[in-house]
Amino acid sequence: MADSDLGTGGAQQLRDIPLDWEALEDAFENNAPEVHSYLQLVSGEVLRVVDGIADPEMHSRIASDTSYLRIEPVSSREQYRWMERFIPMVDEGELRDLLSAAIDGKGAFRRFKDVLMTYGTERERWFAFRSERLRVFMEAWLTAHGLAPVARPAWPAEAPPPESAPPQEVLVARRKSSAEALRKQLRDIAETLGARDLEKVTAFAEFVKARRAARGFSHRSDGGVGHSDGGAGHSDGDAAHSDSDAALSPDGGAPLLAVAPGKPEDDDEEATPSSRRRTAAR
Repeated sequence: MADSDLGTGGAQQLRDIPLDWEALEDAFENNAPEVHSYLQLVSGEVLRVVDGIADPEMHSRIASDTSYLRIEPVSSREQYRWMERFIPMVDEGELRDLLSAAIDGKGAFRRFKDVLMTYGTERERWFAFRSERLRVFMEAWLTAHGLAPVARPAWPAEAPPPESAPPQEVLVARRKSSAEALRKQLRDIAETLGARDLEKVTAFAEFVKARRAARGFSHRSDGGVGHSDGGAGHSDGDAAHSDSDAALSPDGGAPLLAVAPGKPEDDDEEATPSSRRRTAAR
């Protein structure tokens, strides 16, 4: 054999691979004959194929793909040796006897776990011991295939931007934009209404306008104007009541006409209950 075929004789060059350790550990633990696990040599992902569920042709393609490496799970014999090595490490003599009896014969793995179910501390010690043995087995397997595990890239979660209160100028612009949108919506609605409906809408708008003006006048009066004229005060009260009273449509719907302050009601208009009370008071 030529020297080039023998190689340099130095240490084996290892290939870095970002491993999913948890998935690889599951693959080494599962030695069921119908389960086949493969390691993707670029991404480090573990692919599991189950007979009777996966497509046989797909399984054949994966098995023949050189970018996948077949994972040979830990044999039942090796895992049995782990139980044998763990039993002498148990401090309590009674538990050691129970575990020794549990691994004798068929069903040893199930009985071993059942005994440890009632011994929480020793059960945790067994899991730690088994995980350590499994990690040593996995590292030896990776080294034998020229693979060096490296940390997988972590994708940090993007933190949401801090919420800050919008400046006053933005709030004013938003209110202005909202008002303009409402005016446009009102104009669009008005285009679809008939004359009678427009009269109702106009009358209600005049009512809202007069009520807003009356409230503004009331706020200004509270600031510094005294009530020296008692008669005038009663007159203002009547005007305020007149602002809030409107003639209703015959079917009790929206107001047909908003009565402005100090404006006498038409003779043919039906008096409202509030206007009857005012007439009786006078």
